[in-house]
Amino acid sequence: MRIVFAGTTEFAARAFDALLEAGHQIPLVLTQPDRPAGRGMHPSASDVKRRALDRGLELHQPVSFKEPGALAPIAAARPEMLVVAAYGLILPQAVLDSARFGALNIHASLLPRWRGAAPIQRALLAGDRETGITIIKMDAGLDTGPMLAQGVVSISDTDDAGTLQGRLAALGARMIVETVAKFATGGVRATPQPAEGVSYAAKIEKRESVLDWTRSASELSRVVRAFRPSPGAATFLGGEALKIWRGQPVEGSGLPGKVLVADSLGIVIGCGEGALQVTELQRAGGRRLSAAEFLRGRSLEPGARFGPLPRET
Repeated sequence: MRIVFAGTTEFAARAFDALLEAGHQIPLVLTQPDRPAGRGMHPSASDVKRRALDRGLELHQPVSFKEPGALAPIAAARPEMLVVAAYGLILPQAVLDSARFGALNIHASLLPRWRGAAPIQRALLAGDRETGITIIKMDAGLDTGPMLAQGVVSISDTDDAGTLQGRLAALGARMIVETVAKFATGGVRATPQPAEGVSYAAKIEKRESVLDWTRSASELSRVVRAFRPSPGAATFLGGEALKIWRGQPVEGSGLPGKVLVADSLGIVIGCGEGALQVTELQRAGGRRLSAAEFLRGRSLEPGARFGPLPRET
């Protein structure tokens, strides 16, 4: 199959690799423009771009498809199919219609739940016990197209956005190869998405990573997991910004944000309901530390407060 591939992240790169290994031709790769990244904020190529450059494939990085000439490289590639995964730009109808078999999207949720930009983080924040991959034929809506295949992945209490994305990427790569192969034999069956159970995975806002200690410990542990490995759950201690990387709910009660226990096993912090035992954290500009390492460098007595917090009454 002659495929134009559109994707940006490592999640997409896994599918890109799988399609090439299955023998499909990819005459053109669409990916996001290079973005500033790292401490020096130097322009950085996407995961998909690096893979494409290694293989000597043609790249197209439009800022928008409204740019003059943005559609020309796609037409010149003469695709039979488009495959889209974690790309980040909305494809106009002219692009969706440019290939004989249309455009397929690899979406990291069990559609129609969590349509939109951040399905993995939203599933974790909501406490979902399962998620998965849905392959859809794209239409003009936001992840609304008919379903071609669906696979389920369970979510454990130790999963975070990184581990879950890794498993979903592997499943998505396998499923897209299987689905594309069915087009050659006419074995594809499209099923409309159910009208019930629709939810939207809105883009993650930076403020959502700040821990609100008035929430329950179980909610806060999900925030920590949803924002690991990036950008990390944020909090403050005596005006110092910290990132919380690991924590689990434990028994305990106390004022929200109040340190109940601080020892080598962890820092137990009161929440709106229950307590959170923090076992890995990081100071601004420093490296990640276990609770024991952190406490060797900073005295933390019971009664100290993490914030920001509402005023005590």
